Amino acid sequence: MTWFDQFEQRSFEVNGATIQARVSTTTLGVVPKPALLLLHGFPQSHVMWHRVAQLLAKDYFLVMPDLRGYGDSSKTPGLPDHSNYSKRNMAHDMVLVMDALGVDKFYLCGHDRGGRVAHRLALDCAARVKKLCVIDIAPTLDMYDGATLTAPYMEFARAYYHWFHMLQPSPLPEIMMGANHPETAKAYLHAKLGGWGSAGLAYIEPQALSDYERCFCNAQALHTACEDYRASAGVDLTHDRAGRERGEKLICDTLVLWGARGVVQRLFDPMALWQAQCSGVVSGRALPAGHFIPEELPQETAEALREFFV
Repeated sequence: MTWFDQFEQRSFEVNGATIQARVSTTTLGVVPKPALLLLHGFPQSHVMWHRVAQLLAKDYFLVMPDLRGYGDSSKTPGLPDHSNYSKRNMAHDMVLVMDALGVDKFYLCGHDRGGRVAHRLALDCAARVKKLCVIDIAPTLDMYDGATLTAPYMEFARAYYHWFHMLQPSPLPEIMMGANHPETAKAYLHAKLGGWGSAGLAYIEPQALSDYERCFCNAQALHTACEDYRASAGVDLTHDRAGRERGEKLICDTLVLWGARGVVQRLFDPMALWQAQCSGVVSGRALPAGHFIPEELPQETAEALREFFV
C-alpha cells in the first residue's frame, strides 16, 4: 500500500504555531469533495490515519494535521497556566487550518486526545461542524470526576495512571518518561502503543512506528505531550465546567465508537455519557479492538465513517 501518495504535505502558520498536515490533493485549490478533518491522539501523529485515509480518499477531501505539540507541528514550551495547550486553543488551530484551505463546513473525527480537541471544536464552532465522531473516549470532565465510573476508581487510576503522572509539574514527568534518554522514551512509547487492549505492536505498520519514534522520543515532544495533559487537568476542566453550567451541548449528530477490549468499555458507559452532552442524534457501538481502533480495524473504521458522514 502506498504511503500517503495521494496527499500533499502542507505547513500552516496559524495561532502562533506551525501546524504540519497531510491534505488531499486539489486542482487549482478547489475542494471537490466533502471535507473531513481527522485528528490523532497520544502518543501518535497524523500517520495513525494512513490505512483509513487510503480507504476514504475517493469520497472525502481529507485533512490530517499533527496537533500542536505532536508529530512535526510546533512544540513550543507550555505557558504557566498551560493554556496554549488547552483543547480550546488546539481546536482554534484546526479551525484556522480549515480557513486557510477555504473550507467552511466539514465533518470531524477525533481519536483519543484528538477526540477531546474535536469535542471542544464542535462546541466552540458549532456552525462549522456538520457531524462529529469521537473514538474511544468519554467526556474529559466525566472521566476525571469519577462519579460516572462503572467500576472502582482504583481501576481507572491503574489504567489511566499516565493522566495523573503527566500532569505533575515539569520537568519530573518528562525526565521519568525519558527526556534525557531516547531509549527510555522509546520503551515508554512502545508500552503505550502496545497496551490499552492492543495485542502488542503488530497492528502498527513499520513506517508508522518509525515515525512515532522519530517524533515522540525527544525532550521537546515529551514536554509538550505533558502540557497537553496538564491543560486537560486544569484549564480544560474550567472550560468544561463553565460550559455545563450554561447548559452547553453538542448540537450536531454524533457517532461514538469504542474498543470492546479497551478501558472505556470496561469502566464507563460511553453512549450514556455522550447522549447526556448532545442535543443532536447520538449513535455508536463497540468495535472488536483495543484503544487504537483506526489502526487495528481500518476497514471497519472507514466503513463506519463513510456510513455516518453523509
